[in-house]
Amino acid sequence: MTDLSHLAVSGAEFTLRVTPKARRNQIALDETGRIKVQVTAAPEDGKANAAVLKLLAKSLGVAKSRLVLVRGASARDKLVRLD
Repeated sequence: MTDLSHLAVSGAEFTLRVTPKARRNQIALDETGRIKVQVTAAPEDGKANAAVLKLLAKSLGVAKSRLVLVRGASARDKLVRLD
């Protein structure tokens, strides 16, 4: 897993590209600086969003309660803010 702890600044916003129902849980940075997240959870009843926030929190080294999904609850492109 990619260590993103250097990005963990209060008020920071992260642009994510999510792939649900992937083979494994994985997080990486692409060339544009966008965070690519792959989760094994299905995109139903918020399961994939919960898995994304949990994986991102672990990678950032913060509690998942500090992450807020600002935009993209039902889309692959998401905006998450660290409070």
